[in-house]
Amino acid sequence: MLFFDENSYLVHRELNDDIEGLENQKKYYLSEIKEDKSLIEKLNTNQELERFARETYFMKKANEDIYLIEFDTIKK
Repeated sequence: MLFFDENSYLVHRELNDDIEGLENQKKYYLSEIKEDKSLIEKLNTNQELERFARETYFMKKANEDIYLIEFDTIKK
């Protein structure tokens, strides 16, 4: 005998899928937190912080010029 009510197998399967998806998201975010913590540790020195700012945000000192070189890799 099979009954379909609010506690049916289909509802439980859907909820289990949701739980599995949330657990995967949790693993992803925990790994991102771990990477961010290691980056923060690395950026504690002034030299690393300056290097990060220059590479990521193209920051520069007052008396220097920055040239961005882009290569065209599309073959025609």
